[in-house]
Amino acid sequence: MLKFAVVPLTGFLLLAGCDTAPPTPAVDLVAEQGKLHDLESGWAKEAAAKDLEKSVSHYADDAVLIMPGAPPSKGKDAIRAAWKGMLDDPNLKINFSSDRIEISASGDMATTKGSYNLTLTNPKTKKPVDDKGSYLTVYKKLADGDWKAVEDMTTSEMAPK
Repeated sequence: MLKFAVVPLTGFLLLAGCDTAPPTPAVDLVAEQGKLHDLESGWAKEAAAKDLEKSVSHYADDAVLIMPGAPPSKGKDAIRAAWKGMLDDPNLKINFSSDRIEISASGDMATTKGSYNLTLTNPKTKKPVDDKGSYLTVYKKLADGDWKAVEDMTTSEMAPK
């Protein structure tokens, strides 16, 4: 009788051992940080060249952009409108770059933090105004390996006048 109990128990234990999920592949954090660094460097050049569609292409469809003095822009159409207003400014000068890039252990989320310099036309005086500040962008990695911004927030270091 003991033989009959041991055989099913052994078989059950062998099958239970086969039911484990395969290990997730290790994420090359340095490579992913390099991808995001290159992405943001290109994005800064596209923005400086006033390329609206390329600038907006870095956002996920349901992304949110938060900029000083404006309500959050939710979704790509609202983000496009916010960028269009900025890129249409004849005095626009823009540059930004990250000084920190963090990748999640799972490799599917990332944040970049950096600084920006910006010149825009003051709507009241019609004169160029310089601004500088910081930004924080949250990225999600898509199934195809591309990174898209899902949350993008800027904050000015300049005191309101």
